[in-house]
Parts: sequence; C-alpha cells; structure tokens
Amino acid sequence: MKKYVDYILEQAEKILAIDSPTGFTEKVCDYLMEEYTRLGYKPVKTAKGGVLADLGGQGNGLVLMAHTDTLGAMVAEVKSNGALRLSPAGGLNANNVEGENCRIYTYDDRVYTGTIQLANASIHVNGEYNEKKRSFSTVEAVIDENVKNAKDTEKLGIENGCFVCVEPRTRITETGYIKSRFLDDKLSTAILLGYAKYVKDNNITLPRKVYEHITVFEEVGHGASAPVADGITELLSVDMGCVGDGLKCTERQVSICVKDSAGPYHYDVVKALVKAAKENNIDYAADIYPYYSSDADAAVKGGTDAKHGLIGPGVYASHGYERSHRDGVENTLKLIVAYIL
Repeated sequence: MKKYVDYILEQAEKILAIDSPTGFTEKVCDYLMEEYTRLGYKPVKTAKGGVLADLGGQGNGLVLMAHTDTLGAMVAEVKSNGALRLSPAGGLNANNVEGENCRIYTYDDRVYTGTIQLANASIHVNGEYNEKKRSFSTVEAVIDENVKNAKDTEKLGIENGCFVCVEPRTRITETGYIKSRFLDDKLSTAILLGYAKYVKDNNITLPRKVYEHITVFEEVGHGASAPVADGITELLSVDMGCVGDGLKCTERQVSICVKDSAGPYHYDVVKALVKAAKENNIDYAADIYPYYSSDADAAVKGGTDAKHGLIGPGVYASHGYERSHRDGVENTLKLIVAYIL
C-alpha cells in the first residue's frame, strides 16, 4: 500500500493548496475532474458543483463520499479603517484564526493577501488584549495594501461577499505526521482518489456498483442531501475521525463512527466495517462523536433510502490546525479495500 499512501499524500498537498471554502469550490473541483480523468475515469460535475466518479461494478450501489469544501470566511463589511469584518463560512472559529495569513478573492478575480488579527492588535497599545473575547466582531482581516479607509479598500475591488481564505500551512514530517488546516476533509478526498487509483491500477472488477462523490457543501450541512445516482443502497462517508477526550481513536488509526449528533449509524454497516477491520488486522477504533454530522447523515435526512456509515483517519484539533498521520491514511484505505471486496 505504500505507493498508494505516497500518492494520497501527494494529492492531499495539491488539494490543500487550492482554496475552497464552502461556496467557493470550483477550482478544486476542476482539479479533481482532471485527476479522475487522468486515472482513467469519466467524472461528471453535479448540479451543485461536486464531482461524481463511477468506479464500476454492478448492483447494490454504494456511494463513497468525501467533501472538499472547507471552513472559510466572507467579507461582511469594509470597515472605516479599511480592514474587513468577516462572516464565517461553515464552522470557522475566530479563536483559531487570529494571526493567520489569508487570501482575499474579488468578484473580478483579483487576489490580495492579508492577516486576520484582533482589532487594535498591539499588546503594547491595547490594555485589554488578554481579556478581549475573540469573535468575528472583534477580529478583522488587515489587507497587505496601502489602505487607510473604506474607499481605499473598495477601490481594490473588495466588497461584501468576497471570499477570505485562510492559508492551510501544510507540513508532512519525516515521522509521518500530516499537519494542516482543512485535513477535514481534503485528506479523505485524497484517500478516495487513492482508492480509485488502486482499483484502476489492479484492474479490479468490483463486486457491486461503486461511486465516489466529492461534495462541496458539507460544512454547512447539505453536501450530499440529494441523490446523485440510481440504485443506491448504501452510503459511506469517508471524513475525519475524531481524536480527543473520551474517544479511543488516535491519528494513526482509522475511526469507525458508531453514532454522532444525528444518531446511530446503520448497525449492519458498522458491524460489517468492524468485522472487515478485525479480519484484516487493520488498526481501528470505534467511537461516538458528540458534536459531529456527516454527508451520510445529510443524505439520509434528505430522503435517500439507504444504509449509512462513517469512517476516516484520526484527526486531532478539528476545525483548527489539524494533525493526522500516514498510518491513519493507510488504515483507512485498507478498510475501504477490505470492506468493498
């Protein structure tokens, strides 16, 4: 599996480098269309703008789902000092982005850089620096241009609704740790590419119909809310596995979610995933996620009559500067292979 894990990490770095907060995903999906095509598939774009690839097989359709939309922000106001008040797109947290570099995209395709800072950011000037609650009313994006007021900023083409994208700061260490913003869920998007490559390279005839659906509105709850193909009997989200207090999973394992905030996953799917992991000596953990919802949840709530499940590599510090490990990637890929075959 090493060459497929290497490919997954290579793809993850490329995908992470393409800004794609919810609502601003066209460029990353164009890249995914090109990569699926290069692998030998005939992907199509959904009406929402996601990517659907048919991996082959017949009967009892299974959709593997990952999402490539990330957390981000939009300009909510050009402030009188020329800085930007932000509105989060998805669950971006002001506590996690203070001091981060960002890119601002205008409607006419200009791109500016900036930094997200606490308003009045100098501790030598602001006597309330430590006590100030960080929120999107107290932090602002400071643009790397000579702007002194709102008119200066507006002359750059920056106005309300422009997307503001936080730099991911991707690093892969010699010890195999993967550190970046937005591993949720670009790491698993890359894992699905890896599985597609594995199927094609090994000329595998799948025992059932299998699709991969890369969604683009998961972070706001409706990524997979509408059916994308006929004959679907099962949905498997490949997202991030939670790591934290009260959970068994680590970054080096594949997590099998048995229940999240939307309720239990289908018992038949969970039981079969655990069985596949045990029979193939795959390092896994089964956990309940207290504050989580997935594309599989959205699809079932949207009316798709199918069994559903959720797996993913363990990811620490979700919605912040996240960390996983290549072992978690490998275990997730192995579980997908074992489960489908």
